[in-house]
Amino acid sequence: MQMLGNADSESKRNLICVAKKPQNEMMQWLCESGWNTFIADSVSQACDICRGRDLSVGLVEISDPEADVRLLSQLTDVSGGNFNWIALISPHSLQHPGIRQAISRFCYDFSTLPVPFDRLTVTLGHACGMTALRQKTNGLTDDSSSQFGLVGLSHDISAVRRSIVTFAASDAPVLILGETGTGKELTASAIHALSRRRKGPFVTVNCGAFPSSPIQSELFGYDKGAVTGADRRVIGKLEAANTGTIFLDEIGDLPSELQVNLLRVLQDRRGQRVEGHAEIEFDLRIIASTNANLERAVQEGLFREDLYYRLNVLLLTLPPLRDRIEDLEILARHAFNIHFHERTHNVKDFSQNAWRAMRLHTWPGNVRELINRVRRAVITCERSLIGADDLGLDGLLSDGDDGSLHFVRSRAEHELLNRILRQTAGNVSEAARRLNVSRATLYRLIRKYEVGSLAEADPSGGSDAQGPLASASDAKLSIARSQRTQAN
Repeated sequence: MQMLGNADSESKRNLICVAKKPQNEMMQWLCESGWNTFIADSVSQACDICRGRDLSVGLVEISDPEADVRLLSQLTDVSGGNFNWIALISPHSLQHPGIRQAISRFCYDFSTLPVPFDRLTVTLGHACGMTALRQKTNGLTDDSSSQFGLVGLSHDISAVRRSIVTFAASDAPVLILGETGTGKELTASAIHALSRRRKGPFVTVNCGAFPSSPIQSELFGYDKGAVTGADRRVIGKLEAANTGTIFLDEIGDLPSELQVNLLRVLQDRRGQRVEGHAEIEFDLRIIASTNANLERAVQEGLFREDLYYRLNVLLLTLPPLRDRIEDLEILARHAFNIHFHERTHNVKDFSQNAWRAMRLHTWPGNVRELINRVRRAVITCERSLIGADDLGLDGLLSDGDDGSLHFVRSRAEHELLNRILRQTAGNVSEAARRLNVSRATLYRLIRKYEVGSLAEADPSGGSDAQGPLASASDAKLSIARSQRTQAN
């Protein structure tokens, strides 16, 4: 590996050149033009150079069109999409159909040999500028806004990150509530990584993935002969998590007979293997999660109340993506950058109709759904800009009025109303205060959008404006009663 230029000079930009025999004239020109040029003659050398260096652009000389198709793919993986590649190729080699396709797929631009330095100056400047722009965009996902892998700048996700730090200092059980795809396992892993148990194992069990008998063995293990074919003792997940943390995902699906056994682990730190007689002592922390309503499950007799309160010592609720829509762009770009190296065409960014469709979508699968849609779009999009159709969201724009001011405003109004009523647990007075509207206006919006979770309050003032209402139908009855009273 060679380096031409002064690596310590802040005024110079860093460039990597991959070539078997770099042209001396070009290397001299690059140095005089203000580039710190790192030279590599193989993918492995290029990988070593890219590791830990802030590179602005890459040059790759194509000497064997058939062999270098793979080289371009490998170099894109090496750079991870963090900077742009420019191919240097002879006019004759450019006639090879495979290399033309590879250049259009993996490179920002190309230049024919011998190198026209005046044109290359412009090309390098543009490529470097695009790299800087991308890194500036990526700067939104720096340590302060993507701590623990939880990407976002919203108040809700910042509060989650603060709770992770607070909860990690304790050894008490944690219950994480949240819809599918909101990052419950990621959150549990972050709490473990910051805790005093971080050097111990982090073991995950999906309680909804097994019927009762297998999950008993999965959690507690079994002795030799306990089950058919058991010719040796097998330790369970609880025992495997000793000195560390066990994460019980979807705890609401835990069979009732196992809830008693888990309660004993929480109370006494003891348990037994299936068909075993010896007591096992556990030294671990339990973090559980669910997307179910455990309080309702307790009321319906489906989940033990004593276990619920044992688990619910420290409670952390993860917000759905629709409640932190301000994080949508940063999350989408974060997913785009992670999977950029998987692109099959020269995809560069999202189109405006893609952004519009993403804002209109309600994201039932939350962040996981967003990542999956963006990844699929990066791989399958054949244009430079990802469209709503690449994301599978073009149906949201098919009615023809998606761009109208009335439609966009109504959609935003509806989403904001839903969010505020959820955040205030259906307290109409508090919701009206946050929205800076009167209660009468709030009830008009409620009727207009038929919101499904409100406060039980008669807008005429005949009932308690602070109490929660069970459903939208109750709200409509309350409104209807008020209207009848006024009519009489």
